[in-house]
Amino acid sequence: MKRRKAVEKTIEAALLGSALVSVLAVLFITIFLFRSGLPLFKKVNVLEFLFSTNWTPTAAHPHFGILSFIVGSFYVTGIALAIAVPVGLSVGIYLAELADRRNSRFLRSAVELLAGIPSVIYGLFGIAVISSASRFLFGGTGYSVLSAAIVLAIMTLPTIINVTEVSLRAVPRELKEASLALGSTEWQTIIKVLVPAGRSGIIAGVILGMGRAIGETIAVLMVGGNAPVMPKGLNSMVRTLTMNIITDMSYATGDHLTSLFATGIVLFAFILILNLGVQVFLKRSISQIEGAAGA
Repeated sequence: MKRRKAVEKTIEAALLGSALVSVLAVLFITIFLFRSGLPLFKKVNVLEFLFSTNWTPTAAHPHFGILSFIVGSFYVTGIALAIAVPVGLSVGIYLAELADRRNSRFLRSAVELLAGIPSVIYGLFGIAVISSASRFLFGGTGYSVLSAAIVLAIMTLPTIINVTEVSLRAVPRELKEASLALGSTEWQTIIKVLVPAGRSGIIAGVILGMGRAIGETIAVLMVGGNAPVMPKGLNSMVRTLTMNIITDMSYATGDHLTSLFATGIVLFAFILILNLGVQVFLKRSISQIEGAAGA
């Protein structure tokens, strides 16, 4: 018994150590990012940095304004979600409630494969297919907000599909059975009972997809045009926060380098807000499901 208890305590300590490594990694990254980026604001006003569109870091009198990159990030992400959310919800509902075993197995394999494809492959696909189609249909170079948004929508689909399916399967079956027993059709039950019951989890999945989209770099860099200008339409070139960091990091020095770390702080803040939102919605979803099960 003593030996077994010693082994259990050793395993417990190892697991705790692993958890602490994860926490420390996040802590060190946060400290490093803020220590590297905050010194910029001793020379540049925070409001000017956030709300100016003048990005000329290598000029004789440099300016560091990232508003166009913030707008570009949310512009591309918003359009991507507008495309991905209806498709992802539809596929998630189909997998959870309508698909037979053979179709569900095939579709899940396809979704898992979609989630495992490297970002650079999405970028190559975007250059070869999406940008070419955009150039043919709308003119211009084909490297645009729309092309970047379509690529991000495809990349975001697995997250939304998986979370939607899991959220719907977590809804107590008694709710579905009661709805059907009262005379509702299967489709009415899905739309008016199951989806509302699982909406917090579904919203959490959409927020997770948004976090994936806003933090993506390589694929967007390859099809977005990477122009440091304010996007004016779907066919205009765009540069996002992540694109700005990866583009300038290879040659930036001094205040220019510090400004890239400051850009990372802004991106970090956005992702942190999204993750906190996910936690809130997940807790609400769990409480709703437990309440429904108890009723």
